[in-house]
Amino acid sequence: MVATQQLLDSLKQIGLNLYERKLWVALLSRGSSSAGELSSLAKVPHSRTYDVLESLADKGFVLLQNTKPLKYAAIQPGEALDRAKKKIQDDAKVTIERISDMQGSGVVKELEKLFKNGIELVEPHEITGSLRGRHMVHQQLETLIKGSKKKVSIVTSSDGLHELYSKHAESLKKASDRGVKVRIAAPINKDHARAVSDLKSYAEVRRLEKDSGGRFAVVDDNHVVLSLTDDKNTHPSQDLALWTQSEHVAGSVLAPMFESMWKGLPSA
Repeated sequence: MVATQQLLDSLKQIGLNLYERKLWVALLSRGSSSAGELSSLAKVPHSRTYDVLESLADKGFVLLQNTKPLKYAAIQPGEALDRAKKKIQDDAKVTIERISDMQGSGVVKELEKLFKNGIELVEPHEITGSLRGRHMVHQQLETLIKGSKKKVSIVTSSDGLHELYSKHAESLKKASDRGVKVRIAAPINKDHARAVSDLKSYAEVRRLEKDSGGRFAVVDDNHVVLSLTDDKNTHPSQDLALWTQSEHVAGSVLAPMFESMWKGLPSA
């Protein structure tokens, strides 16, 4: 049986690379086989077959048979997926515990010191990065909101307002509780009623007349996150934004632009 492209794509979505997908499917069609046979059947280079099969065994998809020559046995697919899921959960738990232990140790202070000293040596134009994927954009924005000290000024789209509320409401409220001035400008309609009502309890919200799809945030007149794509016509994985730490760009360019626009906007 030849695996369909749809099947191989589905296996890719659960983290199997191309060689792993090909070899597992080949093994499933044989039940038990040697590395050499699987290499020929799956059209995977022989030099890579052993380490890929070891990776599949480690993930729970394959059993090693103590035979000569060494053979590999397929595991019933449902059981294999259960094993793979449990291993991912166990590995994640261990990693989370290690991170928690690190956060409670002196290691973090040492890392922070390295970061602070390193940043002081970096030229302003070098403290810039591109953020690909909406998840990365929100991660960076969340970090900036959590570290804000004076003000957070945000311009977003209609869809962006929903995401801002669902992903950052808690950190925005905590920032406000610290005394940070939070301001949000967005196109608003009846679907935003709940979000706007909650946001207005700790932020000032004003209404944009048109939904241009533009999105940017200025934090403490020092950081900027500027979206380069339209969220209406861009898949979240292809969303692209620019982040920069620059007093010139943030404080002298975008912050005054925000202030000028803000003055003419009606309250939500």
